[in-house]
Amino acid sequence: MKRKRRKFTAAFKSKVALEALREDKPISSIASRQGVHPDQVSSWKRKAVEGMQETFSAGPERRRDHEEEIRDLHAKIGELTVERDFLSRGLGH
Repeated sequence: MKRKRRKFTAAFKSKVALEALREDKPISSIASRQGVHPDQVSSWKRKAVEGMQETFSAGPERRRDHEEEIRDLHAKIGELTVERDFLSRGLGH
């Protein structure tokens, strides 16, 4: 009988990863209590550590990239609005 693939929320993953980062209990103990495989707990822990490094390493540069992306998206919205209005007038609506 095939098991249905389970999907975990981000909140659950972060809770388990944080518990693993504390290193109060072995990963196998955390995994059995939470009902997941120990490899999965290790994977979530590794991703949490990598995410923290990114958070602390890319301060102002990351913000500039985000602001630049927002400007580009606003420009694209403007282009699409003009295009929509032009086509709307062409169709007589």
